[in-house]
Amino acid sequence: MIHNFFAVRFILILALCSVIIACKGKEPPPEVIVETVTSEPVIEQEEKEEPVVITSVEESGGVQVSYQVQRPLSDLRSALSGAAKSGRLPAFGVNVREIDPVNYENPDLDTLRQMGAEQYLISFLAGEQFYRSGDYNKAISEYSISINSNDKFIEALISRGNTFLKRGEYGRAIDDYTRSIKLDGSRAELYNYRGYARDGRGETKLAIEDYSRAIALNGNYTDALINRSHALYETGEYDRAIEDCNRIIRLEPGNAYIWNRRGSAWYRKGDDDRAIKDFSEAIKIRSDYAVAWHNRGNAWYNKGEYDKALADLNRTISINPSFANAYTSRGNVLKLLGRQESAAADFTEARRLEGH
Repeated sequence: MIHNFFAVRFILILALCSVIIACKGKEPPPEVIVETVTSEPVIEQEEKEEPVVITSVEESGGVQVSYQVQRPLSDLRSALSGAAKSGRLPAFGVNVREIDPVNYENPDLDTLRQMGAEQYLISFLAGEQFYRSGDYNKAISEYSISINSNDKFIEALISRGNTFLKRGEYGRAIDDYTRSIKLDGSRAELYNYRGYARDGRGETKLAIEDYSRAIALNGNYTDALINRSHALYETGEYDRAIEDCNRIIRLEPGNAYIWNRRGSAWYRKGDDDRAIKDFSEAIKIRSDYAVAWHNRGNAWYNKGEYDKALADLNRTISINPSFANAYTSRGNVLKLLGRQESAAADFTEARRLEGH
């Protein structure tokens, strides 16, 4: 009987270790970034002087923040009394399905206390539960208790940083990521997270430095490459942005957003043919990608192929009738084609959608 009790306790400890490891698979939800490219500045004018503005919108799939670097298992296992030596669950004639990590997502914290788990681990797991339920205030409170109980426990620092990031508290997120980096500077994802927080605070050059550190540690770290390509695009470093997009496309050839981003960079460099080719690839991958249809329409406009531009902009609006820029772009094409009334109607609709 005693043998079976300790066998079950041993299995629970192993499962708990796996739960802690699995918890880090969450990632702060990603943010939708829209990058607008114009051939000339958008200037507020009266309707009779509507400017001809060709806008190429560069939209990412959301700046990527994810856990791609596996953390060492030994540190977490040793934190739980040193009992666990292997990730495999031994078979003692006990049904282990109910405590298998796949099913053991919400450990009973009272049971863990009775098992003698330390407070910093209990609070960390409580924080993870609150994070998953969307109660970020309580999650931060529990992570803070964990950190105060063990200021070397890096997982709680990372999770609290991610929660601050989720709430848009970039400065506090940066502080937690910086503390985490001081504890373990070999983890590429930490530089990626801090870079994203710095990007959110408008510190684009510092963000690029962090993304570059992440990529230096892991050359195939797609998320960091995606984030850096966006930051480089934002700062007007189109050649470097294209180089990053080339690397991303080799890793993820089916990423429509990156084809669109590279097309936008070519567009800004004045290479409409390459831009059209990339926008077309984005559309091929995702036929309902309104932004790519819109961007290709603008590139056709630049080449003077107004019928093709009009067809693409019509398709854009059919996919997304609330896309204000598409009405402006189509109005510009219609105006050049001599269809003044239709152009005026599009300019009016664009202003309505923009809230003017």
